[in-house]
Amino acid sequence: MPTIGVKRDLLFDALGKKYTDDEFQELCFAFGLELDEVTTEKQMLTKEQGDVAAAADASEEIIYRIDIPANRYDLLCMEGLVTGLRVFQGKVKPPKFEFVEPAQRQVLKITPSTAQIRPFAVAAVLRNVTFTQESYNSFIDLQDKLHQNICRKRTLVAIGTHDLDTIKGPFSYEALAPDQIKFVPLNQTQELNGIQLMDFYATHAQLKQYLPIIRDSPVYPVIYDSNRVVLSLPPIINGDHSKISLKTKNVFIECTATDLTKAKVVLDTIVCLFSEHCAKKFTVEPCDVIQTDGTIISYPELAVREERVSVKRANAYIGINEPANKLADMLTRMYLEAEVDAKDGDSLNVKIPPTRHDVIHACDIYEDIAIAFGYNNIKKSLPAFMQIAKQFPLNKLTEQLREQVAQAGFTEALTFTLCSRDDIALKLNKDIEALPAVHIGNPKTLEFQVVRTTLLPGLLKTVVANRKMPLPLKLFEISDVVLTAEHTEVGARNERRLCAVNCNKSAGFEVVHGLLDRVMQLLSVPWKTGGADSGYYLQATEDPSYFPGRCANVMYNETVIGKIGVLHPSVLQAFDLTTPCSAVEFTIEPFV
Repeated sequence: MPTIGVKRDLLFDALGKKYTDDEFQELCFAFGLELDEVTTEKQMLTKEQGDVAAAADASEEIIYRIDIPANRYDLLCMEGLVTGLRVFQGKVKPPKFEFVEPAQRQVLKITPSTAQIRPFAVAAVLRNVTFTQESYNSFIDLQDKLHQNICRKRTLVAIGTHDLDTIKGPFSYEALAPDQIKFVPLNQTQELNGIQLMDFYATHAQLKQYLPIIRDSPVYPVIYDSNRVVLSLPPIINGDHSKISLKTKNVFIECTATDLTKAKVVLDTIVCLFSEHCAKKFTVEPCDVIQTDGTIISYPELAVREERVSVKRANAYIGINEPANKLADMLTRMYLEAEVDAKDGDSLNVKIPPTRHDVIHACDIYEDIAIAFGYNNIKKSLPAFMQIAKQFPLNKLTEQLREQVAQAGFTEALTFTLCSRDDIALKLNKDIEALPAVHIGNPKTLEFQVVRTTLLPGLLKTVVANRKMPLPLKLFEISDVVLTAEHTEVGARNERRLCAVNCNKSAGFEVVHGLLDRVMQLLSVPWKTGGADSGYYLQATEDPSYFPGRCANVMYNETVIGKIGVLHPSVLQAFDLTTPCSAVEFTIEPFV
């Protein structure tokens, strides 16, 4: 959930009213936001850097830090927040955004070479903008917030904003070899080519995280104007030539992307929020983007979508009983203009503006009605029908066994569900290809490559982490493992298992055997002898994870439910253990 910081006094001036901290917190809560912190720039710097001297010159102006829902891109800056709150309070109506046709549209041409790296681009122009220091800072901050949020740290979309009066269209979006691209980066004086730029920003605090996005590519994306002046090298940095300032009047906005839908959302958000600062408010100048196949598409779209929702369903889902006209007023306060359908009094026609890309389904509209009505105003009521709830049987058995195994002298551990391939295969003397393991498609770390097929590696790692503790170490865990299963809808299934490890100067097979006997006694499962029809017993077997001749299958009604034995010395060595261990692991699902 992103957090924005706004100056309290500026916010109150824009809202046209002063609030106490408690009053503003209540307003935020009613609007579906949360006032996270009341602070100052000085307090923030002191908290972040821990250096009081460094923050000595910092401002002590009050700053409100507000948590914004991750999908409400229209509230990520002062302009959007103020407009949203004023509409919510009924002080203004939701603005209508309009296109202003210039004498000649700006054109951005996408060349086929960009398909190798970032194939999409969109553009727009804001005319006759008046920036103050505060609105300029808000403009830059909004781009940063979007980059971190919907743009996924510029991997999906990169935003470039330029002073249109310093450049000349038509513009060209190309992909060239790094050494062919030469320009002066933003706020620099030295001209660099693509290769030099990567080295130059390799240690930059903010930009170094974006370099890997294109560094290893044979071509880098670049935008030129008609005079071959570089506007930007997305997603890294803009050129210094076209940088915007407080004196900028006309802003050219371009977004390059690997996801066209996200690029449209980002462009709509920026132009809608900052068209407020145009001489003619809420107007945008469209641009023509020439695609690689020669077709021309106009951006931004600023599409207003219409949805129809049922009044009866809205009331039923939320638990209220309000007439259609009141629900329409509530939606209008939430920036969604709504009116009662003239033909069907039980339906509302709702207009979704280009700022509300978070509304994708009728349930999102119902949620906004609930927010406008006020969650605290919804009366508590009992369900219209009675249901008898009970604990899931497998979980109930799990909780009962946890208590009993702990009383038997074992300490419970809770280990990661994900582990490395070596943990379940190589370290246990097994072949990963022969295991029914679910593999992670794009693992972030070597420690989390597969979903565990056994609880044993997690317990052995826990033993290693606690080997300085006095012996014996007796650990257990009752959790799920995941195994591939072709007959299931998702191709895998969970299996609840109990695993226990005894680590001591001697292996102590009798300790884990005793625990197995105790668990079976609690489950009322007898030891199978003679011609008994049911029960459990041990059947000698060989397993590469266990010492030869000291391993057995745990059998229940002639079915293998687990294994028990003394761990192989090579397994102990793989997990950096120097003391013998015995283990038992079996599924508890047959006993539910």
